[in-house]
Amino acid sequence: MNQKLLKKFHKIKLVMTDVDGVLTDGGMYYSKQGDVMKKFHVRDGMGINMLKRNNIPTIIVTKERNPIILKWAKNMNIKKTFSGVLEKDKILKSVCEKFNVSQSNVLYIGDDINDIPLLKKVGVSVAPFDAWKQTKKIVDYVSETKSGNGVLREISDIILDYNNKS
Repeated sequence: MNQKLLKKFHKIKLVMTDVDGVLTDGGMYYSKQGDVMKKFHVRDGMGINMLKRNNIPTIIVTKERNPIILKWAKNMNIKKTFSGVLEKDKILKSVCEKFNVSQSNVLYIGDDINDIPLLKKVGVSVAPFDAWKQTKKIVDYVSETKSGNGVLREISDIILDYNNKS
């Protein structure tokens, strides 16, 4: 990673992330009753808690409305969850005001076409290794990790390692 990008990571005070295709592998698992289930990686939960210990909150922004996401977010100490958001970039200003940060202090992890407008507005934009090809073309950093396999942990390690925190 080049020094210019590392300096951008150094400024991060808030992490925002999509869910499907980032925190999950994007698969939709259905029970015979029709319930949708999701698989989250424990490393992401640890990454969130490591960030929290270093006063860097994590926020979920998803177009989905799923109680599983809310339950997981609560268990993982997610600071705020925005569900049912179709135009994700529209919430950035209010998030920055609420958390007293500038857009350059925000990192967003997204994987698909609906994430691109927000990815273009934040200080550091990240996509998982297996994100949609057009998304990977516009981000600052493409993770070495595939979706659902600890992408957020990889990013939290970069943020905290650069700042000599853990």
